[in-house]
Amino acid sequence: MIITLTANPSLDRTIELGAPLAHGAVQRATGAVQDPGGKGVNISRALHVSHVPTLAVIPGEATDPVLTGLREVGVEYANLPTGEPIRSNITVVDPDGTTTKLNAPGTHFTPELRQALDQLVVERACAVNDGQQAHWVVLAGSLPPGLDASYYAELVGKLRSAGFTGNIAVDTSEAPLIATARGEHKPTLIKPNSEELAQLTGSDNWRELEASPELTARTARHLVDQGIRYVLATLGGEGAVLISAEGAWWAKHEPVTVRSTVGAGDCSLAGFLIAHELGASPQDALVQAVAHGSAAASLPGTRVPALEATTPQKVTVQALAV
Repeated sequence: MIITLTANPSLDRTIELGAPLAHGAVQRATGAVQDPGGKGVNISRALHVSHVPTLAVIPGEATDPVLTGLREVGVEYANLPTGEPIRSNITVVDPDGTTTKLNAPGTHFTPELRQALDQLVVERACAVNDGQQAHWVVLAGSLPPGLDASYYAELVGKLRSAGFTGNIAVDTSEAPLIATARGEHKPTLIKPNSEELAQLTGSDNWRELEASPELTARTARHLVDQGIRYVLATLGGEGAVLISAEGAWWAKHEPVTVRSTVGAGDCSLAGFLIAHELGASPQDALVQAVAHGSAAASLPGTRVPALEATTPQKVTVQALAV
């Protein structure tokens, strides 16, 4: 069982344009889709369509369109009632795949609501099936108003203090990511993109990281030395790099026609988790991560690919010396 927490879920609306977005103009869309969204939600959806048991922990009312959407596709969830509607995010996709995102802030968390969310995550992680623990807990996405930047770092500590011995992945950005990496209790895995890795390490130019897998691996090495088992660094069209104590690898998929990059990074993490659950080596888990991310980028909106729809055979992988 893999549990995901989406502290700031959303209803993701994706609009495809036939011409580049023009500020101040009226344009006609060539297509539009909407899906339950947020990083953890996307990961659980990707796990579910690949038949990997998952539980999505979400703050929101059972009648909300996001939770209705999850029920419709069969994703199991545990919701924390908040008394407020879940936010909507809008993504506009240009013909070349360039995306413009408009993200609403989300539900404001009181101290009482935060405590209840912590309790729900810890309880579900420590006893999912006949008292057995989850294999992974994934803490993912931005934080809503009322949850400070240290929230994920503190929740990792609470999980460990409660006796959770499974794996913990954190996929977030900016101050919450920095706080998590510097926290007393390290997660098993973090999944920064090149810009987020630059924020973490104080690098001057994230584009240099995205263009150089070797530099990415060297830059991320000290995070592993500090106790994070895996750093899965996604590099957009250049694939991804996995850094661990056992080594470092770079994997890249053959070029695909990009329809939307929204959720592609989430699917990359889902691919890694699926492969890990199937007993794959770190190198092979990286290959599946890249295959999943590439498959997601070729789909509209935040649609997620099933395992059988991915093409790991089109991924090349090589070891990196760091």
